[in-house]
Amino acid sequence: MQKTQDYILDYTRLAAQRQYTGLVREHLARTHETPPLALVHSFGCQQNAADGEKLRGMLAEMGYGFTDALEEADFIIYNTCAVRENAEKRVFGTVGALKQYKRQKPGLLIALVGCMTQQQSVADRLKRSYHHVDIVAGADAWASLPERIYQALCQGKRSIKTEGEEPDTIVEGLPTRRAGWPKAWVSVMYGCNNFCSYCIVPYVRGRERSRAPEDILDEVKGLLDHGCKEINLLGQNVNSYGKDLKNGWDFPRLLREICALSGDFLVRFMTSHPKDASEELFDAMAASPKVAHHLHLPFQCGNDRVLKAMNRGYTAQQYLEKVAALRARIPDIVLTSDVIVGFPGETTAEFEDTLKLIEAVRFDALFTFIYSPRPGTPAATWPDLLSPEEKQANFQRLVDVQNQISKEIHEGYVGKTFRCFIDGKGTDKRNNLTARTNSGRLVHLTGDEALIGTYQDLTITSATTWALFGEAADE
Repeated sequence: MQKTQDYILDYTRLAAQRQYTGLVREHLARTHETPPLALVHSFGCQQNAADGEKLRGMLAEMGYGFTDALEEADFIIYNTCAVRENAEKRVFGTVGALKQYKRQKPGLLIALVGCMTQQQSVADRLKRSYHHVDIVAGADAWASLPERIYQALCQGKRSIKTEGEEPDTIVEGLPTRRAGWPKAWVSVMYGCNNFCSYCIVPYVRGRERSRAPEDILDEVKGLLDHGCKEINLLGQNVNSYGKDLKNGWDFPRLLREICALSGDFLVRFMTSHPKDASEELFDAMAASPKVAHHLHLPFQCGNDRVLKAMNRGYTAQQYLEKVAALRARIPDIVLTSDVIVGFPGETTAEFEDTLKLIEAVRFDALFTFIYSPRPGTPAATWPDLLSPEEKQANFQRLVDVQNQISKEIHEGYVGKTFRCFIDGKGTDKRNNLTARTNSGRLVHLTGDEALIGTYQDLTITSATTWALFGEAADE
């Protein structure tokens, strides 16, 4: 396979940055008896979580250890999200509170990176009002981050810059410190071309660009060789993969090639856009037992006028037809989705169409949001017809409908046995482990922590609206 992209960052430039990585490591070794500690926190989506793993990998190469305690940190780096207004407000509030830590610990470094900082208004506000922040860098700042850290740490130089980063690039070969082992995030593409009228992502993440298939396959092979059991493929619109390539690759082919690799593992992916969710994709999912029987397929609204205003590229009927085609191939598919309530101009009568679609599909779970205006998007300037109180009332009606559906679906699991992946420790003392069914349903159970990272047959003993409870199946 030959790489065809013209936007993979020049490796010589990465080599130059690795020199700064070495300089930081040497400085820290001279000035600290033990490795200084970094706190890395990612807000927002799974792609941000994957980016956070790269940040940890880079910092580890520089000589940092890690902590989750603010008071212990020598370097605090927040990986920000711009998708929703509440997330942005939370970041500003959190960063503002760090001023006191800076006073108590003058050598403390504070950095903000990611989507939120890609907005010039945000960068300007940070530069003007948040003088305790040392580094502000955009979502594509991988190539310059080591140099900026060196300048802040060794030269006392403040770096507030997002413009002129490396827009619309792909950086390969970055170190990664995985947080969810033996599960792993694998980004297959970056950016978005859809320009939904409410969404800031295309403006801060750039245009769609697909990683070379050989790079993806090499990464997955390496993960499997080291015992990884779940591969989670990521993209802003994952099933747009390959549209920018000139080698005949698309997402169904990529999925088939990954599933053809040897090993006992499961493949998940998100997020899919309905307009690009093809029957070829459904066929690829159905053909391999290694693909999870779960699809996250955001519909956002059930009314055609609103969908057109959102620039979603499909109608409610077309969405229902795709669901029917998928269920014909995978009858036990678990469907989850995103929905926005209170889009500008939406009436309560139009909202009723959303409720009708939810009742027709019977989603296993929904991620529900009241519309949040994002400056710079077309919808941010459009007038609202409904009051905040009316939006909240509609939102609650939706939540109530979906909670009842989820409860009924989960109750149907009781008494059945599923092969589940034991993926971590639980927060409930009575159920110290968590697991996932093939389709991604959360199962709480009691068991030996040595089971983490293994597949086990679990019988579901009880259920709630949001989770299942199980025990080891009788042999």
